[in-house]
Amino acid sequence: MSDLGSRLRMAREEKSLTLDELQAITRIQKRYLSAIEEGNFEVMPGKFYTRAFIKQYAEAVDLEPEVLFEEYKNEIPIAYEDDLPEQLTRVQSRNSVSRKGSKLIEFFPKILMAIFFIAIIVLVWYLVTNFLISNDKDAVNDEPNTSIDISESDDVPSTDSSADDKGNEGQTDSTDQEKKDDDQSEEDKEQDAQTITVENVAGNTTTYEVSDMSQYEVTVKATDSGEAWIEVTNNSDKQYASKKIANGESETYDFSEDIEAYIRTGRAMDTEIYVNDEKLEFESEATVQNIIIKFNKQQ
Repeated sequence: MSDLGSRLRMAREEKSLTLDELQAITRIQKRYLSAIEEGNFEVMPGKFYTRAFIKQYAEAVDLEPEVLFEEYKNEIPIAYEDDLPEQLTRVQSRNSVSRKGSKLIEFFPKILMAIFFIAIIVLVWYLVTNFLISNDKDAVNDEPNTSIDISESDDVPSTDSSADDKGNEGQTDSTDQEKKDDDQSEEDKEQDAQTITVENVAGNTTTYEVSDMSQYEVTVKATDSGEAWIEVTNNSDKQYASKKIANGESETYDFSEDIEAYIRTGRAMDTEIYVNDEKLEFESEATVQNIIIKFNKQQ
């Protein structure tokens, strides 16, 4: 057992906490808590998460994380090495964008030339078409004007005013029905619109309440150039996921049978959470965050 692990374990035992109880408080798996006490950091998902889990452990037993990091800095891994590949990837992306911009500049004169030729063709087509139409009108005007006198004809049909009234009445009924359908559609949309409210914010734990929803899907997504370790469980401690997502990856979970969803992210700035396609706004600026979503299901 390492010196840091012994320090943390003594603080836990002074508070009469078991590893199971500490797991419930920190939402960190018991095997990771045990590994921290034993100094076995190889089982951790990464150096960044090692530091994050140690900080969560220390806060739960009322120790100052920064003091521990300074005092046992030779034992705790440095998280900078994990961030280096991400920075290199961003540099490569910027270089790729620069090369694409250069190619676009090379092709720009050719694009302008093509647009110029297309404009000339359209102009010629427009002039020729107008010339032909003008000639057709002149030819029509030159033809003799013949008119037919129908004032004495007995075959002129009479106008049935009652038929027109019926037609107008049918059109009015159709318009009224369409208006009713539109009003009903607006009411349905209002009923389907969900509301997300912040119920409580305590440290790095935020509780949301979701009402008036028609489905119960939660999507956890990594940003396009980021990565994060996530854990997803329900109110019965059923684990849906414990994994790392990166580079725009997303996972969608169905909570139709549950009343609460628990989501823990080790890197909130690279994590996005959606409830039925509506994005949650993080209320805390902490790197490691616990998100609790309560589904207000109407019986």
